[in-house]
Amino acid sequence: MEGRRDRKKRQTRERIQTSALELFTSHGYRNTTIAAIAEHADVATRTVTLHFPTKEDLLFADDPFAPESLAARLDTRPGTALDAFGDWMRATMRALDERDADQGRKPGETWSLRTKRATLIAEDEDLRGRARASYYELERLIAAAIGKDLGLPPNALAPRLTAYTVVGGLRELYMTHEARHRESTTEELLPLVDRVLDFARAGLAKLTAEPPRVRHEVAHAGPEGASHGLQGGHHEQHGERAPAEKKDPRGGERDPGREQAPQDQIGHHGT
Repeated sequence: MEGRRDRKKRQTRERIQTSALELFTSHGYRNTTIAAIAEHADVATRTVTLHFPTKEDLLFADDPFAPESLAARLDTRPGTALDAFGDWMRATMRALDERDADQGRKPGETWSLRTKRATLIAEDEDLRGRARASYYELERLIAAAIGKDLGLPPNALAPRLTAYTVVGGLRELYMTHEARHRESTTEELLPLVDRVLDFARAGLAKLTAEPPRVRHEVAHAGPEGASHGLQGGHHEQHGERAPAEKKDPRGGERDPGREQAPQDQIGHHGT
């Protein structure tokens, strides 16, 4: 149960963050000062810096999609890692809706603010760098869980690429054409979340399917034998046998020059 003091602290932080986001959107992230944010939120400048020591913290602190929350869900998952991730997304999004309702906000207000936040991050190089660092921890957790499902190390291609696909797809969700052409509500956004996860599942199934067996012929002879083996292999690939060495009836190898001489003589007597 949240006490009065904790509730007041949370409300102050939320008011500061909302004020900052509104000013960042209207005036630009770099053009907005801490003093302006404090005035807009009706608090002292020091109150802003006590809650948010850096300007970037105003966008990244208190993210409901925190790695700690995901780690707890993955540790207790009954099914696959991707199923547990989907459950975590749905539960977190609906919890945000409940918080909006408790605070008297309009339905979907949180998602409208997060869309503005995503736009600001995409437009600033430093913010993009900070965002990538926070996404990495989510990718690491998902890759480890998928690897455990498959009996693979977390840095294997299948779990790593799948984790990157999931986090990258959801990170870009707010910026997509589909998201911008529907209402910013949980029930409207959840089908897009499911599409990202379906795409990740399909890719994972493809990556972990047994590859077709390829026949490899390896020559076990020495350096000279290997050369002959490769030549023989070339003829066999075309359904031919490698030509055999011709022997002179008198013993030893036949000399091509001597072999041609009788033919020349026959041709000479015939003219």
